[in-house]
Amino acid sequence: MTPPRPALQLLVVGLGRVSRRLLDLLDDTRERLPFTWTLTGVCSRSLGAAFDPAGLDPRVCLAAAAAGARLSPASEGHGLRFLDGALPELRAACGDGRVVVVETTVLDAVGGEPATSHVRAALAAGAHVVTANKGPAAFAYHELAAQADRAGRAFLFESAVMDGVPVFSLVADTLPAVRVRAFRGVVNTTCGYILAAMARGESFADALREMQAQGIAEADPSLDVDGWDAAAKAAVLANAWLDARVTPHDVIRAGIRDLGADALREAAAAGQRLRLVSSGRRDGDRVEVHARPVALADDDPLAAVSGLENALYLTTDLLGEVGIVQRDGGLTQTAYGLLADLSRVARRRSA
Repeated sequence: MTPPRPALQLLVVGLGRVSRRLLDLLDDTRERLPFTWTLTGVCSRSLGAAFDPAGLDPRVCLAAAAAGARLSPASEGHGLRFLDGALPELRAACGDGRVVVVETTVLDAVGGEPATSHVRAALAAGAHVVTANKGPAAFAYHELAAQADRAGRAFLFESAVMDGVPVFSLVADTLPAVRVRAFRGVVNTTCGYILAAMARGESFADALREMQAQGIAEADPSLDVDGWDAAAKAAVLANAWLDARVTPHDVIRAGIRDLGADALREAAAAGQRLRLVSSGRRDGDRVEVHARPVALADDDPLAAVSGLENALYLTTDLLGEVGIVQRDGGLTQTAYGLLADLSRVARRRSA
């Protein structure tokens, strides 16, 4: 007899494009998932909050979000106030590991808030956390990982880097005893697309508008073009893999805003291509992390990354260099990373 699938109760914090696509994916793949799920609560800064321990209808919440209507039944407040009100009512479910807070608020590259506080509050209440926000792991990875470990709960963030491609789970789940010594990658899709478009003769402004139209650029595009998104991702990778204690402010950072067509032509004339590269390396007790444009030789695998592609290369102690390539990224892939993390929580409950 097939064992029953673990049941999860989801509290979704942030009701933007990523969380809405996640709810669509969860509904579309319901029969294929290794878990069952109930949407217990949603909250949004602009739409308010709705909470029902018996379950909400995701379609009603999605319709309200699409229409810009207030959520109903509504409770006052959002964010931490929502969590403070909702989680105690789910204390029994939190106690047996059924509750997962899905954190999808917008990146704050200055301090990582309010996402970091959301994660901290959820773990303190006994919930698992999965997040697409880079802020918590970029600003407080070690604190939150230790808190999750003490509570016997998961703190997962697969969607923080390269959308739904298994980056963190690849190392954590499939590379036993391997230590990552360094990494480098092209992990900001917007900047990669803009640089490739400019090399074809398109303007910076037109390429950025295309990324915004596709929903790939950050809500504040300066986070992309000024290198903050790449720096946040570099900080997450360094903290998780190199045992670093860095924030995006510690990353040696430069964006692409001031790169013109002349710089691209000069690189091409020298047999090089400009790419925004996130990198980190541990040398003894020292860890150095960068996010900045680099002129790469034509035969460098990162030089070939263009369009919507991302790529990340790990230098390891036992396997040498390991490469991860994402040929196509976007909203669905980011939402899928959250779905994959929910599946990891479900497997943990089954163990």
